[in-house]
Formats: sequence, C-alpha cells, structure tokens
Amino acid sequence: MSVSIRAYRPTDHNVCRALWAELTQVQRDLYDDPDLGGVDPGVGFEEYLTRLDLSGMWVAEDSEHGVIGFVGLTLNGRAGEVFPVVVTQRHRSQGVGTALLAHVADQGRNRALRQLVVIPESRNVAAIRCLHAAGYDTLAAVRLRLDLVGPRRETDEMDVHDLRFRY
Repeated sequence: MSVSIRAYRPTDHNVCRALWAELTQVQRDLYDDPDLGGVDPGVGFEEYLTRLDLSGMWVAEDSEHGVIGFVGLTLNGRAGEVFPVVVTQRHRSQGVGTALLAHVADQGRNRALRQLVVIPESRNVAAIRCLHAAGYDTLAAVRLRLDLVGPRRETDEMDVHDLRFRY
C-alpha cells in the first residue's frame, strides 16, 4: 500500500464526509447510542468545516483506493488540537493514522505551536494505543461523565490516582 499525505481539497468533501460518518458510527458503537450524531451522522463534517479556528486538514491518499483517512488541526493560541483523526475501517492498523499524526505534528512544529492535544474516546483503546505510539504520552486532562438516563451497562474499568473509573 502506497499512502501519501496531502492537503484537503474541496473535491475530497464527499469522501471526508463519509469518513466523518464512519467515525460517528464508531462512537455510536462504543457508547451503545444509536442517536449520537443525529439522523445524518455526516452532518457534523459540514459544521466542522465552518469552524473559525480550523487551521488545516490533510488527507491520506492511497494510490489504489483514493482518500482513506483524514486529520484536522484547530488552533487555540500557540496550542493546537488534533481532531478528527479518522481512517476507514478497511485500512486501520496499517500505519495510516500514524502517518497522519506525524504530518500534523510536523505542521504544528512549522507553525511554532507549543503543543498538540488530542482527546480520544476513553473506550477507543485502539485509538489510544495509536496516539500513544505516535508520542502522545502526557496525560493532560481527565474528562468525567455522569450518565443520567438509561441503564448502566457493564464496561471496562481502570484506575487513575487510585480511583476506580468505568469507561
């Protein structure tokens, strides 16, 4: 597989919208919430494109299959947030996400950013492993949630600072 990373083009719109919908489906599956993202899970991509802090988007393009992933960068002062990082299911675990993360890190360095932040879903262990392997190894924040509706489902657990959390 020959993958190159390049800047997003308007002609990439439909495939990136479909990738966004695929990412939304992963989140729906992780949280057993079929309503997450609304009726049209790709509409979030349209909203993302209108963000004033959006600094750049890059796609992973395979010579055989076309665009198979993309990454975005938003700015907050001298810091950047990497979101989303999405690779189509068929091409996961083949280094595509790692290549996208390396490219956005280079972009951050070229822009003299002080840090990049990424906020993965705690249940997406594969994404967390990929991010850790790409150098995201500083725990910067913990976001906690209290579920107010629906039955509590069995989930995995982990300890942080000697406290037990579900994810």
